[in-house]
Amino acid sequence: MNQRINITLPSETLQLIDRTVPKGDRSHFIDEAVKHFINAKAKENLREKLKQGAVRWADRDLGITQDWFNIDEESWKSSKR
Repeated sequence: MNQRINITLPSETLQLIDRTVPKGDRSHFIDEAVKHFINAKAKENLREKLKQGAVRWADRDLGITQDWFNIDEESWKSSKR
């Protein structure tokens, strides 16, 4: 279902839209542009959260890796005997 809204855009923005799409397709174009922008922002936010999590847990992960490396190294040495 579509709903009519009133929005105000700068003249320059409207000129860019009119150069890109015919006047009858403005609504569809704006709809697609908004969805694209929101998806891009969501991906950006997810990347930032993943980055923050990786930084937050880096020391813990490094410790786990070191523990497993030591266990693996001991196992490898004992299998060579």
